[in-house]
Amino acid sequence: MSNRSKGARLYWRADREVWEIRDTKNGKRFKSSTGTSCRAEAEEALADYIGVKHRPSGPAQAHELSVSQALAYYLDEHAPTTAAPERLIAAVRPLDAFWGDLPVSAVRGATCRRYAKERDRSPGTIRRELNVLQAALNHCLREGYLLSAPKVTRPPRPPAKERWLTRQEAAWLLRAARSLNRDGRHLADFILCGLYTGSRKQTILGLHIDMPSITGGHVDTVNGLIYRRPGGKSETKKRQPPARLPSKYLAHLRRQSANGRHYVVQDYAGRRIGDIKTGWARAKALASELAAKHGIKIDLSDVTPHTLKHTAITWALQRGATMWDVAGYFGTSAETIERVYAHHAPSHMKSAVEAMNRRN
Repeated sequence: MSNRSKGARLYWRADREVWEIRDTKNGKRFKSSTGTSCRAEAEEALADYIGVKHRPSGPAQAHELSVSQALAYYLDEHAPTTAAPERLIAAVRPLDAFWGDLPVSAVRGATCRRYAKERDRSPGTIRRELNVLQAALNHCLREGYLLSAPKVTRPPRPPAKERWLTRQEAAWLLRAARSLNRDGRHLADFILCGLYTGSRKQTILGLHIDMPSITGGHVDTVNGLIYRRPGGKSETKKRQPPARLPSKYLAHLRRQSANGRHYVVQDYAGRRIGDIKTGWARAKALASELAAKHGIKIDLSDVTPHTLKHTAITWALQRGATMWDVAGYFGTSAETIERVYAHHAPSHMKSAVEAMNRRN
């Protein structure tokens, strides 16, 4: 009579000083090194092994596949195809901690609302994480791991942030940035680029001048174009389309290029700036102080670097640009432009107003 299998377990290999996973698979002995002498790390490797071992080999009913296994499939197969897998991993971590071994069939309104309550984060964060859960379930359905995928209940989309700078606020913020010591004056270049191109923070900080790169985008001062995306990087939902540079800003960049600048935002020693967090906070506070000395009250406490993108889009619409052109230039969907910014355009609902004003 054969001995009963002990199941997957850890075994200490004293001769190699490493933990080993041992198991019986299809009636044969199986062993695999964990590559570590740390018990905690070996236990994690064993848990991963068991998780993979017990994944259904064919399409499973919703009660046969755990949420953790569905998320694992999604990470293993989808994350490598994304431009920023670390963001996906960050979203999966809290999902896996809550749902864990619960079956996919447990994904329903009540448990989704309980996740939101226990997670205790902003509605926007909860919605993004549950979007990932829905994407993982849809992936498993599409790839043949699941026979059906339940609908994930998500909180309503939070109202879009509409904070944008008035021209007066932008002027004071620029003045404050230029008033910082030499370690902070690069912030003015960051602000100018944000206001003229509406590019995102990391895009701006990665921009080279007349030097294509795989680590960041670049501005072409000869042809007057901005290439927001690094060479070889695939397009993502956070679109980074090339665009023509406004003439005033192009003249500024050409002066920088003539002076030997290599980056749009660099310090006094010619090094690319990695972050602007400290300088940004100082500039906001100083802008309010400088304005107050002239009897002007401004409050920039809620202004973030992303506000520059909101500002650039708003100003473009206020000056008469079409929503279609704005969407293409700034790399934002036409649906978002219409939903968030349309009311800033002078022509917004113009025909409806004219119809209401027209006499019979």
